[in-house]
Amino acid sequence: MMSSGRNSNEKLVSWLFETNAVRVCPKDEPFWYTSGTIGPYYINTHFLYGSEEKANSLLKIIDEVKDDKIGCPQKILELVTENYNNTAVYKALIDELCAFLLEKFDMNEVDCISGGERRDWFFSLITAKMLKKPHLTIYKDLSAVISDENGTRFIDNLNGMKVLHIADLITEASSYERAWIPAIKNLNGEMKWSVSIVDRNQGGAQLLERNGVKPHSMIYVDYNLFDTALIMGLIDLDQHDMLLRYIDNPKESMRQFLIDHPEFLENSLAADERTSQRAKLCIEKDVYQLR
Repeated sequence: MMSSGRNSNEKLVSWLFETNAVRVCPKDEPFWYTSGTIGPYYINTHFLYGSEEKANSLLKIIDEVKDDKIGCPQKILELVTENYNNTAVYKALIDELCAFLLEKFDMNEVDCISGGERRDWFFSLITAKMLKKPHLTIYKDLSAVISDENGTRFIDNLNGMKVLHIADLITEASSYERAWIPAIKNLNGEMKWSVSIVDRNQGGAQLLERNGVKPHSMIYVDYNLFDTALIMGLIDLDQHDMLLRYIDNPKESMRQFLIDHPEFLENSLAADERTSQRAKLCIEKDVYQLR
């Protein structure tokens, strides 16, 4: 995990659970995901902003201001800076992220820090400010603006700038492939490195490497994460067992769970609308080949 040692790793695990950025289901009550699959944990890295409420409030403001592409970065930077000064867990995380970057990179080689719409901005803007680097704010339509000591402006040529991208979470890195890497390339820049707060170990790092981007992450969703959570008393043995079986084989472990607990699907179909819709989708797609 974090090369700066066990202590840093334990702090990050603690913050993930403290803010509900990681939620683990109770024994025998896996979560329903939008895809009609089930699993034992949720990850919402942006909750490290302090809480779900704080994070959702910032997302709402981003949605209100992001059409003003020049004004948006400064507005968000003001809000995250205020939060940094007033929210201990977010301040500690950003300080840890800056220390991680200074340890991993010669920052003289980094010309610019980038972040993509929307959740990357929770972390990338303030980090660029603290490390005194220009910030490239990338929008989903592949447009981008750059912010530095001269203010914020549209840019049509990065003149070969080497860019470090900061992301909240990396799964399969589809947004990198679809938007962030092409946006930088279109501007004659090069994304050389990526740093995510959390890597879900779902192939994203490998995709980045294939695209010439060197991936780093502060923490990985693996045995280590949940072993540490168990040692720290943040989860119990039953949860730990379910998590490890899921990491080993997500589909087969949840298929076996449904075979062992036939009432779970029945209860889900009779539950609230969102749950029942996801359970119906699971059955219609025969996700777990139970027929």
